[in-house]
Amino acid sequence: MMTLQEFLEKQFDEELMLAVLSGQRSKDKDAPSRVRIRPIELKGSVCYQASSTVGTKVLHSNHTKEEIISYVTANLGEGCFSQLQTQGRCVDGTVLVSKKGRQTIKVKKHPALEPVRIQAHNRVKQYILKEGTAVPFLVDLGVMNREGKIHNTSYDKFKQINRFLEFIEDILPALSREREITILDFGCGKSYLTFAMYYYLKELKGYDVNIIGLDLKEDVIKKCNSLAGKYGYDKLHFLHGDIADYEGVQKVDMVVTLHACDKATDYALAKAVEWDEQVILSVPCCQHELNSQIHNELLEPVLKYGILKERISALLTDGIRAELLESQGYSTQILEFIDMEHTPKNLLIRAVKNEKAHFPKGLPAMNDALNSHLTLEKLLYPDGLHSEKGV
Repeated sequence: MMTLQEFLEKQFDEELMLAVLSGQRSKDKDAPSRVRIRPIELKGSVCYQASSTVGTKVLHSNHTKEEIISYVTANLGEGCFSQLQTQGRCVDGTVLVSKKGRQTIKVKKHPALEPVRIQAHNRVKQYILKEGTAVPFLVDLGVMNREGKIHNTSYDKFKQINRFLEFIEDILPALSREREITILDFGCGKSYLTFAMYYYLKELKGYDVNIIGLDLKEDVIKKCNSLAGKYGYDKLHFLHGDIADYEGVQKVDMVVTLHACDKATDYALAKAVEWDEQVILSVPCCQHELNSQIHNELLEPVLKYGILKERISALLTDGIRAELLESQGYSTQILEFIDMEHTPKNLLIRAVKNEKAHFPKGLPAMNDALNSHLTLEKLLYPDGLHSEKGV
């Protein structure tokens, strides 16, 4: 039987692409909720960069192979985390540690992916999609020209696409390589990110994916299907439909909802929970529901200013949504999507299934104090958070 030390020695080699520590156990608010580890080149040598997510911050530290193995060993089990997932060019691995300290180690071989490209650690931002390399769908969607040069007016979109793919990269260990994975993109619109997701997962990473984009605009759906056919993306489909009523699949692995307006985000999140999704990525917008409900005498001196009421309502709405997802067994983070100067819709809710559902004890009282009754709460708890079902 392979020991943890033997597993780590084999996984942390020149073929490693990504390792993720997750399943947070520590109740310390300053403890990281997740650690993402990747090889980088520093001063001519390969080392391992650990990116620790603490609240909304990401802290970086660099380690030698021996140091990173010690770091991972110390943080598994009785440390901060119960799970380690590694992705390599030819081999993936998983370590699960039970509450009693029992370790389950699994190794899975798969067809070789593209050679590992270890990036130099410098101040130049390393994008997943590179400028200078023409990507067909980005050319047709007007982001770059046929030589791969980004149009001046499209740099924000190019950065947004790459930032989104970084979020996808972080959750790769949660997606199976042993079967087809189904991804639904609710409110896909012009589908910049839908095409990018397919290209990254299917073409660059070799996952067997079936991606479905759903939107209410028939002309947009028609154009996107035409482009998917042009590129030979045979497992990328676009359908006309409403988030709340969609019943086209029975099992989905990941739900993406980007800028679904107001309650549409709630319906998408509720669908994701109903399907027992492994991963949810959501960038909400237009949080009008709480803005029309919120009332609190103590906050009235601030809420009387319309723009402040709008922003407070938006932040509270997404915080409540994150807590409700936690109550359904998801490890949830709220992350910055892109810089504030590009768009005010810059928060992303990322939820990964961990089976550790917990009742948000302070949420009912807060909702009462704010007069908050969000659609997502009603969909997940029809009898209310105060009911025995909620408890």
